[in-house]
Amino acid sequence: MTRYRNPEAALRQRSATNLTSVLILAAAAAGVPAQADAQEADVLTIDQLLSIESVVSGSPAWSPDGSSILFQSSLSGGLVTLSPDGGFPTRVPIEMGSSGHFLSSQMPGWSPQGNWISYVSDKGGSPEIWIWSTRDGSEVQLTNLGGRINSMTWSPDERSIAFAGDRYGNYDIWTVKVDTRRVRRISNEKNYEVFPTWTPDSQRILFVRLDDAWEDHDVIEVAPDGTGARTVLQDRDFFDYGAGSTFAYPQVSPDGRQVLFRSHRSGWINYWIAPIEGGEPRPIAAAEADQSSAVWSPDGRSIAYIENHNGHHDLRVVSSDGGKPRVLASPDGGVASSPSWSPDSRAIAYLKADLVTSQDLHVVSVESGRSRQLTFSMPAGNFAERLVLPEKVHYPSTDGYSIPAYLYRPAGVPAGGRAPGILWIHGGPTSQFNDTFQQHVQFFAQRGYAVLLPNIRGSSGYGKDFADANNGCWGHCDLEDVLAGADFLKAQPGVDPDRIGLTGTSYGGIMGMYAAAFAPDAFRAIVPGSGYSDWVHFYRSENELRHVKLLEHELGPFETSQEVWRNSSAIYEIDKVSTPIFLVHGEGRYPGSDQSEIFARALENHYKPFEYTTYPNENYYVRGKANRRQMLLDMLDFFGRFLKDEMVDAGERMK
Repeated sequence: MTRYRNPEAALRQRSATNLTSVLILAAAAAGVPAQADAQEADVLTIDQLLSIESVVSGSPAWSPDGSSILFQSSLSGGLVTLSPDGGFPTRVPIEMGSSGHFLSSQMPGWSPQGNWISYVSDKGGSPEIWIWSTRDGSEVQLTNLGGRINSMTWSPDERSIAFAGDRYGNYDIWTVKVDTRRVRRISNEKNYEVFPTWTPDSQRILFVRLDDAWEDHDVIEVAPDGTGARTVLQDRDFFDYGAGSTFAYPQVSPDGRQVLFRSHRSGWINYWIAPIEGGEPRPIAAAEADQSSAVWSPDGRSIAYIENHNGHHDLRVVSSDGGKPRVLASPDGGVASSPSWSPDSRAIAYLKADLVTSQDLHVVSVESGRSRQLTFSMPAGNFAERLVLPEKVHYPSTDGYSIPAYLYRPAGVPAGGRAPGILWIHGGPTSQFNDTFQQHVQFFAQRGYAVLLPNIRGSSGYGKDFADANNGCWGHCDLEDVLAGADFLKAQPGVDPDRIGLTGTSYGGIMGMYAAAFAPDAFRAIVPGSGYSDWVHFYRSENELRHVKLLEHELGPFETSQEVWRNSSAIYEIDKVSTPIFLVHGEGRYPGSDQSEIFARALENHYKPFEYTTYPNENYYVRGKANRRQMLLDMLDFFGRFLKDEMVDAGERMK
């Protein structure tokens, strides 16, 4: 790790001088050693906390013969199978890619008859489709296009795979024959065409065509040779940050008569069904809640899906004819996800996590509703009982909003003592804190900090109006919810109102920069992680397409909304900053990764208090365990100096 107050040695000393001129420490700053956190018997050390991770990543996939469930191991990155009755997993002997892992956003998966396992790997040099034989263990590279692949599905007759690839700089739909490896492009429009799926007779392919703004979707049907294209349905006003992955696959019913799709048309993200030959769509289980991960049962009689109520995600089943859905698995203060039907439609594999345990694989009986756990990720030592269980709260903000949040009350605070507080802001901004284990938050809650995780306006999970409520006013209207959260935290028993900090990553890092520039007296210390400070510069320099689409959707087209973009850029009010800031991010090359550095240079040019650290072998975001470990210790040191040490303003000291 390279640690520095500023990118240049000459700036380092000046920054330290600026910092001490603003705040005078009554006592020497006391760093917290890595294992000093073991003073309390129930406090987990940083290494114990970081050892809590799921053994399962991606989505489970039930084998066609029902004998096993396939999933990707987050520990090794490889593929494993596990009996639905439990036991010890079996490794699938597939060679890893050159990067040491599979590139598999929608993969791996079984072929329809179970003869192959398909996956995407870069072991041939670029991400390509490979298949591994379940009969003799041979591997075949099916494609050699040299581009990205973001989605793929098998034909039911197991002869072909349809996929979306960007060989020519734009996602088109392709097919590849399994026996001959012949590849054919079957669509060629200027807009993205992604997420293909097949009709049950293998005679037609349905795929999604996005408009240029990634807001409107057309579901197109076409023959496998690219002829006979027609529009099956249209969906509007559903921004798709994932270039199709938010709308996801249109799913054809097992009888080939209907198509299931995700839509925002009711004001909530619900599933709708439309006749494949044309006709009005209908909601399958209308709800004032967001729905995800829907999948037809193999017999076509039911649909399983996930429903989100204020961060709690349950697994539901509804008849394909409609009617009242049944809650099949409802984790107590947790999240169910990624359902996969057994071939006989009698059971569903799914993932489950909660606020104090990591994600594991479960199987539930559709008839009885009884679940059994198949993997066990939590380390020995009663770790869950030693973690802080947060409360779900709401607090009032401006414009009549009631903001949902998670409140972590601090551990180890003596009776009558007052703890410092931290507001933790999620990324996105259209994202959400859910009922899941928050490893980094637990680190601070266990070390005597009260932590509040708000789902501020602009968050997903609370309806389209709430998600759109910060459009055009980033850093201003949503900052009001952050400031109201700080007031809420200050009013909590046992919290010191004079010692409140702020942190977060991505949009959470952006919000830290906003707070420093637009509300300079609100926080005692701020740690922006991998934030962005200047949208005008970002647009005019190297950047990532999906970020540009997001900004244009939320702030307006740059050509006609430059003042809005500028008004939502913290760097243009850098002169107002007075809060000590610690900027952190990965040091790797990533579109927009100069944003923290230019903010740091602007702070230096205005003689503002700040520190600046990058972490090696990362892109802009810090993902590796060793680097996250060091980053948490660095943050703990910074917050310890500014939220726990006795500090007074110079004027107060002179009284």
